[in-house]
Amino acid sequence: MIVVDMEASGLDVVKHGLLSVGAVEFENPGNTFYGECRLWDGAHMDPESLAVNGFTEAQARDVKKQTDGELIKAFIEWSGACTEKTLAGQNPSADRDLLRAAAHRYHFDWQFAFRTVDLHSIAYMHMTKREVAVPLSHGHSALSLDKILVYCGLPEEPRPHNGLRGALLEAECFSRLFYDKPLLSDYEKYPIPWTT
Repeated sequence: MIVVDMEASGLDVVKHGLLSVGAVEFENPGNTFYGECRLWDGAHMDPESLAVNGFTEAQARDVKKQTDGELIKAFIEWSGACTEKTLAGQNPSADRDLLRAAAHRYHFDWQFAFRTVDLHSIAYMHMTKREVAVPLSHGHSALSLDKILVYCGLPEEPRPHNGLRGALLEAECFSRLFYDKPLLSDYEKYPIPWTT
């Protein structure tokens, strides 16, 4: 399973583009990937997305950075060594769709399946099974990554958001929710609430 977290100029696959990609191979968490790129020419920028990921407009359009084509090629090549290539993360369909759009823009073969493993769904099920109330907003789930991190006994994600750090935190949550044990040594000091 490849836990992936990307940063983009927005969430519309037609008009927005990648800014960075972070990933970790869940079965081999020492195998990580991180890269940044500039936006493709003509891509739009959503100010709210930039506020979350911390990129400025100048950073997003920096011609000294690699293109999104070079970044997606490097990501696909990195993933070739991963045994299980199912993409996973917090709401990973958005990540999958933006990554796939970048790959198609440059005519790269997209080797990943449509199916993903969603941390939100796993956490929702875990809380429901333990009879813990799932937080709601406007009548639907409000289980953000920060709320899942706290549920799993971890601190909220530092700001601004970073793709690799996000992928590592998500992988840590998957391990705690799946196996009741930490995955990464950096987080061993944080006890798992439902096992103590």
